[in-house]
Amino acid sequence: MQRIRLRYTKRGRLRFTSHRDFQRAFERALRRAEVPMAYSAGFTPHPKVSYANAAPTGTGSEAEYLEIALTDHRDPAELRELLDESLPAGLDVVDAVEARTSGLADRLTASVWELRLDGVPVEEAEKAIAAFVAADAVEVRRKTKNGMRTFDTRGAVVDLKASCPQPDRPEEQPCAILRLVVRHVTPAVRPDDVLSGLRAVADLAPPVPAAVTRLAQGLFDEESGTVTDPLAPDREAVTAAPADRSGAAAAAATTPAGTGSA
Repeated sequence: MQRIRLRYTKRGRLRFTSHRDFQRAFERALRRAEVPMAYSAGFTPHPKVSYANAAPTGTGSEAEYLEIALTDHRDPAELRELLDESLPAGLDVVDAVEARTSGLADRLTASVWELRLDGVPVEEAEKAIAAFVAADAVEVRRKTKNGMRTFDTRGAVVDLKASCPQPDRPEEQPCAILRLVVRHVTPAVRPDDVLSGLRAVADLAPPVPAAVTRLAQGLFDEESGTVTDPLAPDREAVTAAPADRSGAAAAAATTPAGTGSA
């Protein structure tokens, strides 16, 4: 059984699709592309698809991940093209690699988010960020399936900066772009939770809802402060495999006849 890991996006209006909506669309795409899927056992078999840390409904993303299991071998690049053609524009499959390592979900430990705050001057956003970063803890409340829950947002935030986009027209309204790096903790701290924290410490309240996009997710590198590509270990394993095979063949060719390993 072959396992393929995919990176896909949620762009434009498709950012408002729920995770369940995407699951239905993706399973239809698997059938259209005639992917030889492996199925679970039992009375209601379903295709073996593992989703990892999906973005909340209403947020865009350039870095969503899933893994599928196949009964026959397929070239990852060709499979990516077939699935991308079978999905609606905005739900785009942008990367595919054969799974050669374990624990994809374990490598998704942090996310990089972009928050566009229209109507907020960048100076106001920077003051709010300074107050947020200086705080030891910033508690917010969010309604969950178990009722209202209070939790700290400050501890999960690794980095938070504000910048000003280049205006297309001189009369364009002010706008602040926040770049947020947040660890995946329990309970999960979402971009809207950080906005609630900024409102709590500095009364930052954008006049319109923020446009939120996940730019990346993966393993957080403590030394560089960056979020690394979670598919990189699989690519490295695929690249190293031919060398390993050629090395084994060379070793076999130099072994004298009639000898073997103990």
